[in-house]
Amino acid sequence: METKSTLFIMVLAIAAGVFTKNAGKLVRYLSFGKPENRLISLPERIKQTLLVGFAQTKILRDKVAGPIHAGIFWGFLILLFSAAEGVIEGLNPAWSFNVLGPIYSAITILTDIFCLLIIVGTALSLWRRYVTKVKRLQVEHEKVEAGMILLTIFSIVASLLLQNTARIAMGDDFSWAVRPVASSLATILPLGHVSFEIFWWLHMVLIFSFTNYLPFSKHLHVLTSIPNVFFSNLGPVNRLEKIDFENESLVKYGVTDIEDFSWKTFLDSYTCTHCGRCTSVCPANQTGKVLDPRMVIIGIHDRVIDKAPLIDKISDYRKNASREDIRNAADGILSGKQSGEFDTKERELFTILLNDEEQAIWNKKLIGDYVSPDALWACTTCGACMEECPVNIEHVPAIVGMRRSMVMMESSFNEESALLPDIYGNMETNSVPWGGFSEQDRALWAEGMDIKTVAEDPEMDVLFWVGCAGSFDDRAKKTTKAFAELMQLANINFRILGTEERCTGDPARRSGNEYLATMLTTMNVETMNAYNVKTIVTTCPHCFNTLKNDYPQFGGNYEVMHHTQYIKNLIDSGRLSIDADKASLSKNAIAYHDSCYLGRYNEEYEAPRALLEHVPGLSILEPARSKDRGLCCGAGGGRMFMEEMVGDRVNITRTNELLETGASTIAVNCPFCSTMITDGVKASDKIDQVQVKDISEILLESVKRHSINAE
Repeated sequence: METKSTLFIMVLAIAAGVFTKNAGKLVRYLSFGKPENRLISLPERIKQTLLVGFAQTKILRDKVAGPIHAGIFWGFLILLFSAAEGVIEGLNPAWSFNVLGPIYSAITILTDIFCLLIIVGTALSLWRRYVTKVKRLQVEHEKVEAGMILLTIFSIVASLLLQNTARIAMGDDFSWAVRPVASSLATILPLGHVSFEIFWWLHMVLIFSFTNYLPFSKHLHVLTSIPNVFFSNLGPVNRLEKIDFENESLVKYGVTDIEDFSWKTFLDSYTCTHCGRCTSVCPANQTGKVLDPRMVIIGIHDRVIDKAPLIDKISDYRKNASREDIRNAADGILSGKQSGEFDTKERELFTILLNDEEQAIWNKKLIGDYVSPDALWACTTCGACMEECPVNIEHVPAIVGMRRSMVMMESSFNEESALLPDIYGNMETNSVPWGGFSEQDRALWAEGMDIKTVAEDPEMDVLFWVGCAGSFDDRAKKTTKAFAELMQLANINFRILGTEERCTGDPARRSGNEYLATMLTTMNVETMNAYNVKTIVTTCPHCFNTLKNDYPQFGGNYEVMHHTQYIKNLIDSGRLSIDADKASLSKNAIAYHDSCYLGRYNEEYEAPRALLEHVPGLSILEPARSKDRGLCCGAGGGRMFMEEMVGDRVNITRTNELLETGASTIAVNCPFCSTMITDGVKASDKIDQVQVKDISEILLESVKRHSINAE
């Protein structure tokens, strides 16, 4: 065996051994998270992985950075062949993939081209980070590391290109190899055997070094991004884990430390690229709040890296312990207790196994030491972070999980969320978040409209779920009446629950009070199932999302439609028609605001716009941020019922974007959005010039005022 091959085998063995050890630890740490089945719907997962993971569809949403990163990523995929060929060539210089014939020619052509693209891409990335200084990339403690990584990538690719250039210059390239870039360089660079060996070794050592650096770096996503996309949620992006409150073995609710996350959240934390795309679209962050979705995930990662080795150490000791009392003590420690909660035996074992520094790490708190409680309360759960994340990290469920422990385990609220206990009390007592209302008044809005409740007549085609805002808020009641009148004009046989309707539980669920949300959900499901409800329509996207995506976990399986979808069906079927002569808004321009819970959460962007397009001559103006890039109004995640004391107000920022369109009417599809945008218009002193209307109100002004017989 040649000296080169012997030396290479030694280097390869060391590199492989070190990587296996460090990567193995990270894989083992995943087992410390809660189990969760992420293998269902394999065809859908494969499709998602091909689109998001390999085709880089979410990366390419950024028209500048997207192509740069995608080019580097695709280049690395192609360069895997070269890396593998380098390994087998190191084992035996006569070995290569040349036996693939024409396929090898295609591979070498692509390798050459992508080498050039990666060199250009890394240069552009360095320029964006250090010259133009893109804001989301300016993380002070990462500046040196980011530069070193980009230079390493540059060097890996450049050394491969120069290695192949030397092959050609020596006349010793493989017979099927076609290298257009290297061939051009060979005509101008005087490279020979010594140069080839230098660049070959440099290339392989850099690959091994880079690979072994990954487990300790944010660039671990090079290895974990594809698996993370594969295992990401296929269902509604904001679906939250149901808590079984009847399970008496549960001693904790929500997330107090890393053991309460699922293994997928651990993988999310490994996979975060620190790119800041989530932060750049976060309405709270962009209006000056402390919330930084990127730092929430980084905080979880740091806690995993700090605490998981200690869990590993105690778990290993427990596995080898012969005495049952020792195993029981270890189990007590591993249950996630703080040291102050240990019994005598647990405390004794804890002090034996962990030194003072390790004990201090154990006793740190995820919420407080790693993740700011104020950041968690600032979240509007709009889902923009998850929409933008190129590797499908699930920020919102993690944030709500931590809110749950703050609410249900500690009753911990900050100054902004201080009103929530009163809101919860209202919901528990009167099934409505606002105080001063009685659940007995839920149907007062319908007086004089000849609308029946289900209790009066259960025979119906659809249940109109009015919601709390639609029942009690004066502004939202206009939407409720407008939609009800549209259904009457179309001769729809609908009913309402009236006093039997309760809050869906959305404000409680998204703000962290899952116990209250479960109570309300269970009562609503029992009521609707007793009446054999099949189809529901609602004017509130929050109710829509909860009824559609949360209630099935509780036995509430219904066809749920948002009122814009329902009205569109009525028009498409001919049960409603537009009166061109009465379209009072047809000469005006309308700016349309997408609600997060209808748009990003349920991917409904077309129905509301289609309705507005039905109004003859109406001009629809889109704000700078719209559809899946739309900016939140600031009311989601229970923020409707919290104060906003830090930074600019989210609703005013969003309203200003809508006002910049110059439209005289702002169209909304959500009672919360209506309130927030109306307040924003008032704050801009334009309430006399600009109207805020629900789409149902706009359509009601334009439909023919005669009943259309339903066949």
